[in-house]
Amino acid sequence: MGVNIKPLADRVLVEPMEAETKTASGIIIPDTAKEKPQKGKVVAVGPGTKDEPMTVKNGNVVLYGKFAGTELKLDGKDYLIMRESDILAIV
Repeated sequence: MGVNIKPLADRVLVEPMEAETKTASGIIIPDTAKEKPQKGKVVAVGPGTKDEPMTVKNGNVVLYGKFAGTELKLDGKDYLIMRESDILAIV
């Protein structure tokens, strides 16, 4: 499952998790009402900067802002590349 991208400096490559398709009470959410996921799995991490070492690691599940990062498609999968500072929390 190796990804051929090596982020630079303080950047992180995240694979977004699937959007919720059902509410807790069982109501199915139509495609037009789904929100962008704000949770994903880290698949690649840059080396960090001299002043700021990286705190996230490959495999971490993270929460990030709704409009964080840049979307890219690689081998048919969607990814986000963002700065580590765009990550809000490790779950």
